[in-house]
Amino acid sequence: MGPKKRILVVDDAAFMRMMIRDILTKNNFEVAGEATNGEEAVSKYIELKPDLVTLDITMPGMDGVTVLKKIRQHDPYARVVMCSAMGQQAMVVEAIQNGAKDFINKPFHPQKVVEILRRALR
Repeated sequence: MGPKKRILVVDDAAFMRMMIRDILTKNNFEVAGEATNGEEAVSKYIELKPDLVTLDITMPGMDGVTVLKKIRQHDPYARVVMCSAMGQQAMVVEAIQNGAKDFINKPFHPQKVVEILRRALR
């Protein structure tokens, strides 16, 4: 099946990162790293060069759409999947227009998360 895909998990909530990490490790992905805010997300992306980023849309400081733009300025081919709660449709649309591959709704449904990530990695 080839090497495990390396994922950078970005969310300001430790609980959410733990949930995603759990889904990833159970489904043959490797967690390349974690970031708790936008600044950290951009620097870890540059440092770790992951195959894909799961990126929370709403974080204190730099929001997810801004982080997405910064990551894609660095790497136009970056694969980013946004994580959003209900009621964030406008930001999701803006993220997709700025190159996000897809989005995952919170609360997470493990099977759906895995499907979306596999599709984004094709």
